Amino acid sequence: MNRLNSKDLWAGLMFVAFGVGALWYGTTLSLGTAVRMGPGYVPRMLSFIMIGLGLIIAFRALVAGGEPIAKGQWKPITFVTIGVVVFAFLFERAGMVPATIALVFLSAFGGGEFKLGETIVSSLVLCVICVIIFKLGLSMNISVIRGVW
Repeated sequence: MNRLNSKDLWAGLMFVAFGVGALWYGTTLSLGTAVRMGPGYVPRMLSFIMIGLGLIIAFRALVAGGEPIAKGQWKPITFVTIGVVVFAFLFERAGMVPATIALVFLSAFGGGEFKLGETIVSSLVLCVICVIIFKLGLSMNISVIRGVW
């Protein structure tokens, strides 16, 4: 029973499922040849690689066993998901900085212990890095703080 509850087994099966899904999704793309690759060639080969790796991982987990799946931790999953949704909602309406701050704070609430000082520093550093990369470095047309910059 430990082998059927292994993280590796389920990870391998997930790889196989994503690979099969990618194969199915790409059935309408033309394959081409190795010399003249069509738009479906690389996705199909990557799908086969993913399926192969998934089968190897799952088979290895069935033979050797592995670490069992831990009990679901709903608090982190819930707060990180809410953080991503709030980020998506605030990004256009308030700008990148408020959306990033909200994301960091909501995600931090999902952790085992919340430290206000660390969360403030983390959110400010991440905001500065995002402004440098996306606004200044890549010159993306995004609002840093809606109505200000």
